[in-house]
Amino acid sequence: MNLQQTSNPAVKPVPDELVPSRYALKIGEIDVMVVSDGVLPLPGKMLGHNADPADRAAWLDYNFLPTDKLDWGLNVVVVRSGGKTILIDAGLGDDPNLNLPRAGQLAHRLDAAGIELASVTDVILTHMHMDHIGMLLVDGVKEQLRKDLRIHVAEAEVKFWTHPDFSHVSMPDGFPDALRAAAKRFAEEYRSNLRTFEEKYEVAPGVVVTRTGGHTPGHSVVRLASGGDRLMFAGDAVFAVGFEHPDWFNGFEHDPEEAARVRVRLLKELSASGELLVATHLPFPSIGHVAAEGDAFRWVPIFWDY
Repeated sequence: MNLQQTSNPAVKPVPDELVPSRYALKIGEIDVMVVSDGVLPLPGKMLGHNADPADRAAWLDYNFLPTDKLDWGLNVVVVRSGGKTILIDAGLGDDPNLNLPRAGQLAHRLDAAGIELASVTDVILTHMHMDHIGMLLVDGVKEQLRKDLRIHVAEAEVKFWTHPDFSHVSMPDGFPDALRAAAKRFAEEYRSNLRTFEEKYEVAPGVVVTRTGGHTPGHSVVRLASGGDRLMFAGDAVFAVGFEHPDWFNGFEHDPEEAARVRVRLLKELSASGELLVATHLPFPSIGHVAAEGDAFRWVPIFWDY
């Protein structure tokens, strides 16, 4: 709130959103801000389409969640390091006629956080699903971005979306066509901005993107490290149910068996290192630690620092 405005009773301050949509922290010398793009209401079945329906319903009930439809968080991260302002993923953008009206909030939430699109020097994409590239396709956004914007994405991801395979997914009707269309349009509109990598690339000091595969062939995670602090942005490698049931297949996974192997490997890494985790579809602000618990894991959200 602007204190100068409060001194003049004739000027009413513009209220911020009632529910907070951004959370900032430091990883050593790296500035990090998690920004919510909104939520995606999706069928509960998509949390684990290979699970026994009774077990899936029991997990949802245990967590006081509805069994038919679940609100997935949609988190994006802004990082500042080495003079670069880096956007990690880009939200949903416009609703692609799939009844997702509560997402697509990123552009105005970046503006509310004082982050101008023209200040973004780099974008890292964990993968090219529409809820990770969508804001870049909103009318008027490209014109606000730098002409020399660098978009970092795995070469395997770009190649996959030329002829994507949906034979192992479990998505509601309409989603495969919308995903294909968004990825095709993105590749066409931003081809000259793409900076592809094979396995790993350091985008800025302490900001390294690494291909994991699984969720999609080019799915990647971003590791931040500075001054002894570490954080991993895991994209869609981990969902809320994946700690207790890492073997459950998510409906958006193009290679669900490999995605489960990647999930277990990353969760073991996180539980051993104690570093922070942020993931796209965990409840906002999705910052926490991972603890090993038998053959599974436990999610430990941080206490908010005010």
